[in-house]
Parts: sequence; C-alpha cells; structure tokens
Amino acid sequence: MASVELNNVTKVYDKKVRAVCNASLNIEDKEFVVLVGPSGCGKSTLLRMVAGLEEITQGEISIDGRIVNDIPPKDRDIAMVFQNYALYPHMTVYDNMAFGLKLRKFPKAEIKKRVGEAAKILHIQDYLERKPKALSGGQRQRVAVGRAIVRDPKVFLFDEPLSNLDAKLRVQMRIEINRLYNKLQTTMIYVTHDQVEAMTMGSKIVVLNEGYIQQVDTPLNLYNNPQNKFVAAFIGSPSMNFFNGRLNGSDTLIFQSEEFNVDLSPQISKKLQEFSDRDIILGVRPEDIVDAKNAQFKNKSKPQKITVDVVEPIGNEIFIYFGKRDLSYCMRIPSDRIYKVGEKVDVVLNMDKIYFFDSKTEERIY
Repeated sequence: MASVELNNVTKVYDKKVRAVCNASLNIEDKEFVVLVGPSGCGKSTLLRMVAGLEEITQGEISIDGRIVNDIPPKDRDIAMVFQNYALYPHMTVYDNMAFGLKLRKFPKAEIKKRVGEAAKILHIQDYLERKPKALSGGQRQRVAVGRAIVRDPKVFLFDEPLSNLDAKLRVQMRIEINRLYNKLQTTMIYVTHDQVEAMTMGSKIVVLNEGYIQQVDTPLNLYNNPQNKFVAAFIGSPSMNFFNGRLNGSDTLIFQSEEFNVDLSPQISKKLQEFSDRDIILGVRPEDIVDAKNAQFKNKSKPQKITVDVVEPIGNEIFIYFGKRDLSYCMRIPSDRIYKVGEKVDVVLNMDKIYFFDSKTEERIY
C-alpha cells in the first residue's frame, strides 16, 4: 500500500485550456479519497495524471515517496477501474481478470489463486466461464474491479465506475465498494460527479471546480462547515438555499432580502460588523427552514410567510418549493402534514444553522 502526494500539479491543453490548476493534495496510506465536482472540473484529468495516462504540465506526483512524473503507467503499481468497464468481449471472465497477470508472466497456480480469491470477494465465482455479453452491468463492473484486485496494486483508481448503472444498482455497488475497501484496507482514489456517492463513500472528499481544489475535508465537515458558496451549494441534496440581501443596522444587524427579514443576535452582529450596509448572501439548508408550528429548535427567527409553489412528497419527507419560478427555494420537512400549492405557510429559520457569504468573493464569512 502507498501514500499519494500531489504538489502544485497543473494540466494545460493546447497551451491555453487549464484543466487542473496548482493542485496540491496529500493522500495517506490506506485512505479512501473521493474527488467530486461538476462535469469539466478537472477531477478525471487529475486521476489520469496519477495513473500516468495524462502528462503533467507542471508540478510533481509521488506514489509511495517516489516521484512518478516520467514513469509509465505499467510501472507505477496502480490499478484503474474505468467507467465503461473496458473488458475484452472475446475473453471469459476468468481470462479478463487473469490477463494482466499473464502479461507479467505470473505462474498459472498463482493466477488461479488470485482470480479465485478476487471472484469470491466479489461474488462472481459462478460467472468465470461466461463472456461479458452474458453479464449484467453490475456483474461487468464487478469483473472490472476484480481485474484490479488480482494485481494487488499499491493504489486503486476509480473513474466514475457506477455512472452507467441504474439507480438501484448504483446503491448496491456503492455498498460493495465500501465493503471491498474495508476488507482490503488499501489506498483508493475515487472520482464521481455525484455528491451523494461522495458523501457515502469517502473518508476524505476533495471538491473541485474549474480546475481548482475548493476544499478538502471529511464528509460531515464539508456539509457543516463549507468554506465557500460553491462547496455549500454542491454538497447536500437538495442544495443549500441562498438569499441575496443586505445587512442593515448598527450594533444589532438585520438581514433584509426580498424573501426574508432576519434579526441577527448580538454575537452574529459583532462578527459581521464590517459587512454592515453591504450586500451579503445568507445560506440555509432545506431542513433548517420549517413550518413555524413544528419548529423544535429554540434559536429561531421570527416567522416569515411563504407561498407553496411545488410539493414533492418522497415518502418519509416532503420537499416544499417556494419563491419565484426563476429563483426557487426549498424546505425539507416530515411527511406528517399535507401541503397544497398556493397555501400560505409561516416558516422559521434555525438560527444556529445559518451561514453568510461575501457576495463578491463568495467566501464564507460566518
């Protein structure tokens, strides 16, 4: 097993398109790290540079303390699982899993042993004589993972391996990969655009946007302590609500917006004094806007009246959308009451769970 270190890694295409910008990251031995962000943010490019499939424009990548910038992929002792499985259609499952070992001239007995152990871990023992076309998507992905396991690499790399699966199968495979990590206790780097996938899998998450690392933290810290508006919006489903407004007042400040007027406590006002009489963004997650009649928390705002625009019951909870059609906000509430479109509802904010962001830099200021 091995650590992976990136030091100011940059990738530029055609001398003008910067896909990754000055990325520095330290991945510890046996750590499960997830790279997450929207399409085009640079996460797959970063992973491919670790694998050696993309050249580095500048910076250094080290695996197990050895700089690998100029070392070809086959000599980096890594194994990669791709989005499209990349199985050989004319080979059986056994031969697909054994192929890399055969190229490295492993003894037949050792190959049989490794393939058998990997197949057992992944519950594909009964499919070893089948060809990929006779397998489901989930089974093919297991074979692709098995092909990586038999190599016993220092680092496993996963490039959106579940994106071609249906929703139910994605959940099952997510659990399988978590079990695999717990069993193998190896270094894993996993790329996904799905923040739910990231939150449920990684011991550490790296959030990227437009080639830059935005924040590196544990899943819960990312959710509870986002460093900027982008991270706050990207982590969490439904997304955090953002209200554009202004801070007014002197010693005690009031946040005023088209939707809400919120009196701030002396403690919050003191920390935000420099932003008095300035535009500012208030952020609050859907579960922290609740019907005033059902508010269980003590530190709450004054009731504000909203008009229900859309109701989405999803079983154990309901999503209520309100606001203008081009700027909608969401409440996440228990399903113990029926809400109707057009209904007026008094709601309150959980004042212990509000965030403020600078409207210019979008950095979190409270």
